[in-house]
This record gives sequence, C-alpha cells and structure tokens, in this order.
Amino acid sequence: MSEDKKFIRFMSARKLAAVLSLLAVTASLLLIAFKGLNFGLDFTGGTLIEVAYEEAIPLEEVRDSLAREGYDNAVVVNFGSDTDVLVRLPVGLSPELGEQVLAVLRNDSPSGVELQRIEFVGPQVGEELREQGGLAVLLALAVVLVYVAMRFQMKFAYGAVLALAHDVIITLGVFALVGWDFDLTVLAAVLAVIGYSLNDSIVVADRIRENLRGMRGYTPIDIINISLTDTLGRTLVTSGTTLLVLIALATVGGEMIHSFALALLVGVGVGTYSSVFIVASLLVAMNISPEDLMVPEKEGAELDDLP
Repeated sequence: MSEDKKFIRFMSARKLAAVLSLLAVTASLLLIAFKGLNFGLDFTGGTLIEVAYEEAIPLEEVRDSLAREGYDNAVVVNFGSDTDVLVRLPVGLSPELGEQVLAVLRNDSPSGVELQRIEFVGPQVGEELREQGGLAVLLALAVVLVYVAMRFQMKFAYGAVLALAHDVIITLGVFALVGWDFDLTVLAAVLAVIGYSLNDSIVVADRIRENLRGMRGYTPIDIINISLTDTLGRTLVTSGTTLLVLIALATVGGEMIHSFALALLVGVGVGTYSSVFIVASLLVAMNISPEDLMVPEKEGAELDDLP
C-alpha cells in the first residue's frame, strides 16, 4: 500500500446490516401478507365528501351524527383547517350516498355547511388502480436494472435493484404495521423513493467504480470503504435536508399530503441506510473487483496496431 488513507470501515458491519435487513424485509413481507395494507378510497372504492362549516366543529360530533344514521364506518378528519371536514365511506355504497350524508350533516349542524366536493370511486376502478400501481413499481425496478447495467456493470445493477426492492418492501411494511392509509399519493411517494434511492446508489456506485479503476494497493473491501467515506458527507447533507422538509410537510402540511410525507420519510430514511450498506455489501458478496470493470479487448486488436 503506497499511501495510507483514513477511512471508516463500513464493511466490517456488513454481516450485522445483512441480518437486520433480512429481519426487516421478512417482517415486512409477513405484515403485508397477513395484516395487509390499509388501502384508501382510491384503491377500495367508496364515497368522499368534503364540506366547509361556518364555524369549527368537533370531529366527534360529526362522527356521532353519522353513526346515528347508520354510518358507523365513516372516517372523519379535518382537511386543511378546523372548519373543513372530509368524510370517507367505504366500498359498497351508491354515488347518491354523498347527498344523503350532506343532508345529515346539515340537519345536525348549528351553523351552515357548504359542500366543497363529492367523489365516488367504484370498486372495479379501485381494483384496477391497485393492479396498475403494483405494475408501475415493478416496471420502475426493471427499468432501473437495465439502466444501471448499461451505465455501470451487471453486479452494480443487481445491487441497486435489490437495494431498491429492500427500501420499497420495508416502506410498505411500516404502513402495514402502523395502519396508515395507503392511497395514490402514497404510491406516488413509493415511486419517488425509488428515484431518490437510485440517485443515492448511483453516486456511491460511481465513486466505487472510479476508485476500483484508479486505486492500487488496496483490497476491494478497503476501496469500497474509502468510497463510502468519500460520499458520506454528501449523503448525510442531502438526506438530512430532505428529511427536515419532509418532517415539516408531515406535521404542518395538512391532510392532503400527510400520507405522502410519511411514506417519503420512511423511504428516504431506509434509502439512506441501504445506499451505504446494502449496495456496497452486495458488491462485496458478489466479489466485485477491478477486473469486472475492465473493457474487454477485441479479438485481433493487437494486429490493428501493426504498421
């Protein structure tokens, strides 16, 4: 080794990281399979009514009013402000239900109630959206595999796609565990997580490739540790500022983007971990070496150099 270079030995913890990730992914898959996701109106179908009260009203009073009329399974939340109320009713109900619920709210309200919107999603539409959403995630992973394989090398592609699948599964597992609503905004967040994690993985992979080609006298594991140390500052600053914004959106951004922000919070946090440990650990497991990045010589290339 011609020159000592200080670096953090990330890969010394790769076995522990592998065990933790395996446990997290397994638990997430079991939660998704047995507990399931709490699909929102977009995927299950149903009726959504948004109303605006002249004065703020306790949500418990709205729930009691609906329960007295037989709507026990209504979900009632504030939407943006204390006077805006959103009522969700599950699948199996008619499009006319929105007008009926609005009449109940107006009859039991001491102040005026103004209708903002009524939406109805049929169960068939919700099922199609659920299937198309799953296909969108799989297609995104397939495109990433092809892109990274062309941009870098097949071992990098396998590492990137497995890390992205790891991030998506754990994010879905958290939603299944906590019971947060999973709707189209959350699906958009999951796709955004794939893009964010891919960007982080590309930065790490590019530095690993550069150092594998240019550094001599180091083992591949040491080169990966050096590469991760070189990109650590960038990773922490990018993830830290992103997480601060997402925390603000989740706490004060309102009901509309609350689930979106929560999904990104989980995904970005897990994605930061996976870009440091999962991608690099998989490269070590696949015995990445400088020879993997050498451009193969064409047959007869030495004859082309002859005068």
